[in-house]
Amino acid sequence: MRFKKEKTKRMGIVVGIVLVLLGLFIFSLSFASTRKSNLLEDILKTSVMTIQKIVMYPFTALNSNKGMDQSESYLIQKNVNESLEKEIKELKKMLNLNKTLTEYHPINATVLSRNKSYWLQNITIDKGKKDHLKEDMVVVTSDGLLGKISKVYFTSSEVKLLTSNDVNYKISVSIATENGDIYGILNGYDKKTKTIQVIGVDKTSNVSVNDEIKTSGLGGMFPRGIYIGTVKKIKEDKYNLSKTLYVATKQNFDEIHYVTVLRGVTDD
Repeated sequence: MRFKKEKTKRMGIVVGIVLVLLGLFIFSLSFASTRKSNLLEDILKTSVMTIQKIVMYPFTALNSNKGMDQSESYLIQKNVNESLEKEIKELKKMLNLNKTLTEYHPINATVLSRNKSYWLQNITIDKGKKDHLKEDMVVVTSDGLLGKISKVYFTSSEVKLLTSNDVNYKISVSIATENGDIYGILNGYDKKTKTIQVIGVDKTSNVSVNDEIKTSGLGGMFPRGIYIGTVKKIKEDKYNLSKTLYVATKQNFDEIHYVTVLRGVTDD
């Protein structure tokens, strides 16, 4: 009888923790992504990430392999090793990237979480206010521009990706042509072709397929010269007033593990 009461009590505690975690998580998602985070939201976000790690630890660290034959165990270990090798390569490429960013204090970060419902909108990284990160700081990988910081909490931050469908998310870019640089605005993502659109390019410009696209530095938010991608398709608008470019990046937006935040030398 006593054993049953203790078991019921333990189950109640576990259920309570899960309910609290779920409530905090849902509450944290209710905040609008376009609004700056306040102290309460910061505390909730940090609490959710901490509790999530604590609750999930027993299921990941103590996961039993009982009943698994050797062939299954070998395949799992092989997949783990291949994943680790990919992550090591990413880190090496990132370290090489850091050597070129002399005007900034590069802050390397790991992706903590990603909402499947907003897969191409944003990611959450493990660096925040305690690391002197601020909103609008530029985020890159070894393959070029990834996005910018949209929200900052104490121990984590949200990154708005280049693939975001936010109509107000515009980036000034330059296109390197044979006759010099011309300018346009990066805005919009085509899921079918997996290309980013550049609009507002003068119809008389001599843009060609494979021309390189980089940040222009205009507007002051994004530094000049960060690689974005190359032109894959050129289309004139229906009024024949400008051209729309379809740009292919080197980024694999389905597999983002490590990023670098560009923190200016005066942002301490």
